Amino acid sequence: MNVKTDILNDSSAAWTPDAASCNEWIASALSGADYSQQCSVSVRYVDESESQTLNASFRGKDTPTNVLSFPANLPADVIKRLGNEFLGDIVICAPILEKEARQQGKTLAAHWAHLTVHGTLHLLGFDHETEADAEIMENLEISSLHNLGFDNPYQN
Repeated sequence: MNVKTDILNDSSAAWTPDAASCNEWIASALSGADYSQQCSVSVRYVDESESQTLNASFRGKDTPTNVLSFPANLPADVIKRLGNEFLGDIVICAPILEKEARQQGKTLAAHWAHLTVHGTLHLLGFDHETEADAEIMENLEISSLHNLGFDNPYQN
């Protein structure tokens, strides 16, 4: 799997994963979804105020959220000029992720991996709007995380 991951850390979090970890997590999600093209993904770490602004602007929900995905959906001629497919942007709200990890009794690394995999699958068009779609997406997440050595994120 050839994926390039760009990280922009605009959060005040004490710990955030490095590009190598994110790249590994994204590659696992792509592999699990049978995506094998050369591609790139941008990941941005933000605080609650920016998460809330983005969530309100793009989803009409005036509250911060843990992860947002913005698929690029570039035209084929642009992809050809870039030399790889830019899948899009993943925005992760570090303070919400940290709070959820504590509440769910998970390590920070495990929850960062989960939300990164989750966001990557959204970039590929997976969603959880229906029960059937949620089951497909959750199974891909569980499998991808298992391949990385993480437990099922949906088990308590």
